[in-house]
Amino acid sequence: MYQDIVGFSLTTPAWLHTFAEVGTDAGLFLFAALFVVAAVRSWRGPARDLALVIAGPAGIVGAYVVSEVVKLLVREERPCRGGVTTIAACPPPGDWSFPSNHSVIAAGAAAALVLAWRALAWVVFPLAAVMAFSRVFVGVHYPHDVAAGFLLGAVLAPLFTLLLVGAVTPAVRLARARLTGGNPPPVSLGAPGHLGAPGHLGVPADPGVPADPGVPAGPGVPAGPGVPGVRVPRGAAFPHQPVAEAPNRSVASMSRSRVPGSE
Repeated sequence: MYQDIVGFSLTTPAWLHTFAEVGTDAGLFLFAALFVVAAVRSWRGPARDLALVIAGPAGIVGAYVVSEVVKLLVREERPCRGGVTTIAACPPPGDWSFPSNHSVIAAGAAAALVLAWRALAWVVFPLAAVMAFSRVFVGVHYPHDVAAGFLLGAVLAPLFTLLLVGAVTPAVRLARARLTGGNPPPVSLGAPGHLGAPGHLGVPADPGVPADPGVPAGPGVPAGPGVPGVRVPRGAAFPHQPVAEAPNRSVASMSRSRVPGSE
């Protein structure tokens, strides 16, 4: 298959040769630009979305490192060795063929972008496939080199991205707070009559809110007109007490009438 593809590529126009040679590297720059656009798009969205964009390049680097380790273990020679005529110049000895690093980066960039911006899937994956195929078209890789590289990038880059996003998300929240000069939200003191509310147990009352007559106004102050003579011990803290009802005056007068000498 390699010989057939290379033989066909030599019959194509010269402009296509140039496009195939520079297209792979140009495609990588296009992916980098898409990451920038995705970051701008996610800036005001959830912190995790922006964290996915930031962690994406790190995931791609992780996939690339794995591919380099595999290259050193397999040590497959380039197919352009041995006098095969190709569009691109054959890499120097020691630059192994399996897997294709360009394919790893292209597929990894596409998969990492889709994590943060799913609508790009129909654009970035076909672009990555064309970039991977171009490595066979110009003659520097076998078809199985680019297939393995594409698979490694598409699986490992998003996996590493998801492993990193949990650590990046808090950093994104902190950076946003510092860049925008945001302050933490105010703590609510609760409604009047509750512990910690204005006007309760020495807490200054809101001048625009009338005091509750049944709530103690502070330590050592009468509890209110509903409970005359009752004072709140200093340092005491207890919830709002119900106002005691006044005694029935008719019953009290009847009791006094039955006591000798009350009249």
